[in-house]
Amino acid sequence: MWQKSIKKTIYLLNINNYDPELTAITYPFIERYAKKIKAGIHIINERKFPEWDMDYEKLQIYELAQKHENDWNIYIDSDALVHPELPDITDLIPFDTVAHNGSDFAPIRWRYDRFFRRDGRHISSCNWLACASSWCIDLWKPLDDMTMAECVENIFPIPRETASKIVTAEHLVSDYAVSRNIAKYGLKFKSLFSLWKDLKMESTEFFHHEYTITIEEKIFNIKLAIKRWGV
Repeated sequence: MWQKSIKKTIYLLNINNYDPELTAITYPFIERYAKKIKAGIHIINERKFPEWDMDYEKLQIYELAQKHENDWNIYIDSDALVHPELPDITDLIPFDTVAHNGSDFAPIRWRYDRFFRRDGRHISSCNWLACASSWCIDLWKPLDDMTMAECVENIFPIPRETASKIVTAEHLVSDYAVSRNIAKYGLKFKSLFSLWKDLKMESTEFFHHEYTITIEEKIFNIKLAIKRWGV
């Protein structure tokens, strides 16, 4: 029986030519992964939400995914290193489920509203890696009932983030928005950490990603990871 091909797109956020020395290392690995899973790549390089922190531009995926008519959508931060052995996560996640690499305990990070309280799963998005099908694109739906200032009032960076002087409450608005969408729309959720455990995988170091250090430190540590991986 004929079956239509599955359309997948990997989205990257790169506005104002985000550190080219870093992306010169990470992008070839992402491109290699895209080829492996037969996915296209779309770089978000223009602002649509100028009144919000730059990180919020990830939520452009909500409209882009519908415009591109994707079956699967994957977002990866430009400073994330992807191991060549990473499986096609769209083969492992149900179509009705969204995924992040991991998640945090939401009440540590966010002031709760009725959606978080009603949902009760206490999921806080680690939004540097996100995967959702066409059924679940509400994951990236821009907030239509809050301003950035109202979001920031509900965000509490953890001590490690505060100490870094790099990660601010403003920078976490997309994590907050996506966490709230998971709760608001009751989206089924699976972390890749728990997925690898369920599959009884011995080695699960499929990513290297650090966000509380400088660009220079990121480049140094990424090069160490590549050497450690032997790739």
